Amino acid sequence: MAGRKLTVVISQSPGKNPVKRQLEEEIATRLMLAGTAEVSVVPHLYDLTADHTGMLWLKSLRGNLVVLGWLYPRAIRWVLDRNGVKGKEGESRLNLVEDAEADDEHPEEEAPALRGIGSLDVPNRLIYAIDLRNDASPQTYLTEIQRLSDLVSTPLVQLGSFGSAPSPLSILPTNNQVAEPPAREEPAKTMSGLDLHSLMNGHSTEAAPPTVIDGADVRRRWYPVIDYSRCTNCMECIDFCLFGVYGVDHSDRILVEEQDNCKKGCPACSRVCPVNAIIFPEHKTPGIAGADGGPVEDFKIDLSKLFGAPTALEMAVLERDTELVADGREAVGAAIGLPKRQTDQAEKPRDDLDDLMDGLDALDL
Repeated sequence: MAGRKLTVVISQSPGKNPVKRQLEEEIATRLMLAGTAEVSVVPHLYDLTADHTGMLWLKSLRGNLVVLGWLYPRAIRWVLDRNGVKGKEGESRLNLVEDAEADDEHPEEEAPALRGIGSLDVPNRLIYAIDLRNDASPQTYLTEIQRLSDLVSTPLVQLGSFGSAPSPLSILPTNNQVAEPPAREEPAKTMSGLDLHSLMNGHSTEAAPPTVIDGADVRRRWYPVIDYSRCTNCMECIDFCLFGVYGVDHSDRILVEEQDNCKKGCPACSRVCPVNAIIFPEHKTPGIAGADGGPVEDFKIDLSKLFGAPTALEMAVLERDTELVADGREAVGAAIGLPKRQTDQAEKPRDDLDDLMDGLDALDL
């Protein structure tokens, strides 16, 4: 039994940067002409609402996915997961560039086991998330997609059955109704800056056009995304946030319940999370935006103290107070919602780390 074609989803940049648009267009066109995969183009994932046509389309896709976007892979994966587009994490070589040297030095060491509560109802399929900021050359992504296509082109009985593959569409409407696929001979249409006609100049148009979903009705958004592979359900975020963003589901698991209550630009809850499980994909700090790396260690030296800068906790309190005042409420400082690991710290006996920090504080820097 033959395997199904891989589905590639290109999540467009939220702006109109011509260099980014050209990269998106070249990848989509060359994939279409090569017939390597079914291709879909959607607006910026992070900005899509749960009922937007683009997200509904993503939910309708079955089988293995490769998702290319202008976010860190961890952010892409958990933005999809929170909207019901779930799957097992697929490993791409493009996401392992930074870790390659470390892996070569210690090939016998295994990655530490994740301690998170994990996602629920994950189907038996793979989702590969790839950051389009990795490389400016479309060939880099085409080569990796070809490798992944060869890798997952196994009989469906081994990967599980996912129903019928989606038919390629040239256009989807901006309402929430999925359109019927047009005739195969219809040429690709231009939407959201994706000018496939000019890129296909001189090429055959026998290939089925990609699905392109309009992003004209998409506005920029700001909200936290929970990485459940790290989240331990400690509830420190819901204790700290005073804006009603977080809630719990029927299984008493933490979730982002009212994302639009979040204050634009404020990542305070991410700073107090003890395991770095809260992501703000558009934040300028890589660790907050979803850059990969091990969970935050239980004990670490905050080098910012050496230079008089506020700690992450102090910065979080300041950011929260700023938003409270902007809302016409009173600042509360550190009196409310402090992480439990901080309030319990005074009861713990001194250790070598305490002595080290005292020594650093005593240095005349």
